[in-house]
Amino acid sequence: MNWLIILGLIPLAGAFVLSALPAASELLAKRIALVTTLAVAGVAIAMATQFQRDNVDPQFVQSYSWIPTFGINFAVGIDGIALVLILLSSLLAPVVVLAGWNEAAGGRWSVKTFYILILILQTMIIGVFSASDVFLFYVFFEAMLIPVYFLIGGYGTGARAAAAVKFLLYSLFGGLLMLAAIIGLYVLSGEQGGHTFDIAALSNLQMSSTTENLLFLGFFIAFAIKAPVWPFHTWLPDAADSAAPGTSVLLLGVLDKVGTFGMIKYCLVLFPNASKTFTPLIITLAVISIIYGAMLAIGQKDFKRLIAFTSISHFGFITLGIFAMTTQGQSGATLYMFNHGFSTAALFLVAGWMAARRGSSTISDFGGLQRVTPIMAWSFFFAGMSSLALPGLSSFVSEFLVLVGTYTRYPVAAIIAAFGIVLAALYILIPIQRALHGPTTPGNESLSDLNLREKIAIAPVLAVILVLGFYPSPLLNVINPAAQHSISQAGFSDPLPTIETHSTAKVGE
Repeated sequence: MNWLIILGLIPLAGAFVLSALPAASELLAKRIALVTTLAVAGVAIAMATQFQRDNVDPQFVQSYSWIPTFGINFAVGIDGIALVLILLSSLLAPVVVLAGWNEAAGGRWSVKTFYILILILQTMIIGVFSASDVFLFYVFFEAMLIPVYFLIGGYGTGARAAAAVKFLLYSLFGGLLMLAAIIGLYVLSGEQGGHTFDIAALSNLQMSSTTENLLFLGFFIAFAIKAPVWPFHTWLPDAADSAAPGTSVLLLGVLDKVGTFGMIKYCLVLFPNASKTFTPLIITLAVISIIYGAMLAIGQKDFKRLIAFTSISHFGFITLGIFAMTTQGQSGATLYMFNHGFSTAALFLVAGWMAARRGSSTISDFGGLQRVTPIMAWSFFFAGMSSLALPGLSSFVSEFLVLVGTYTRYPVAAIIAAFGIVLAALYILIPIQRALHGPTTPGNESLSDLNLREKIAIAPVLAVILVLGFYPSPLLNVINPAAQHSISQAGFSDPLPTIETHSTAKVGE
């Protein structure tokens, strides 16, 4: 059986087993969820060892006729970019389960329901990254909303119901625009040889510039909401603030990558001319996202909202790298997606543990934690340094590639975006100084440090951040061929270096 099919079926099988358990079997439900996610991670790693990194064609391809009347197939296949994102989601899932061992307690529904939603969501994530039929992609894209909605609304805190509804409405609006564009592609395919939703066939359609621009916007707006990119970002701070830490990790660390992945796989491939037309506008939005997200992060008083606004800035860098239309930029953007997933996971998980112990996520309620809880404090410090792209940690490599790749084609945008690095130092170092250093804030004296389970959960996340900071080649070797192929499909080539020649010799000398 196909690797991708197996990956998608394992979480579903785990969810089915959980559904048969009594509601009171909470510990067993947790263990089954952990074993299931570990199995998915193992299969994903095994699949990665079989991936041919120099082959730019889709791999592990499988296609079954699904709705033949409309030419819809259950078709899957991945390139290097999709492989990296599937690895990201597969590796983070067991971390979320282990780190959030007690997150479901006090939720609106049972503990087993919480883990059923997590496993169903994992299947949807694998499906959305591996689908090669546009209609199938849309089904997974929209189906992801259901478990996330219930995870936020059922197991979050504060104004969780309002945050869940806001997330759902924004996503549905974007999904409807994309559905209209998909229908437009389907009609065009019927006029040019036969109705199909196959992405390879749709990429060869002929269409007027107006039609292509409108269809491009239908896809791009949906992806910009999901990413999110300014000004489509407003649902994210509320969702991150209300969701449980584990849900926030999946939301910002994995689900939001669907938006930037869609920009690469669908916007650039299906609408190359429109991508060129809108690139200056999108570059502008990306730069605004970088600066806007960073500046608002500086003023946040709550850890969760701080991390949410930093992510808006980070997604600005990712979008900038994608539409720089260079191999370096797009390779950096893809690596950024992976690295951001782990750095955000570390930040949210440690911040969640801090908030659970203190009963608050307000930054001013913390102080002097390095004396009371040194392991927890230094774990947050390490994650924060990764978020601001400190050299030697994983985010630095990806951010550097994005800026270099952008500078070769859009130097002004790259220079302005680089200012976001300065702002990053402020929005990370200021809360670290307030929460970890200085005198111990009253009420923090008896806080407990990380227990064994929490140490086991955070250790691999921090290890990945450190290892990829010094040795990103395993991922870049997979990403680079796919990124170069994506750029060529969009009709771009990397800018050639300019060589200035100076002739100073004079005749007769």
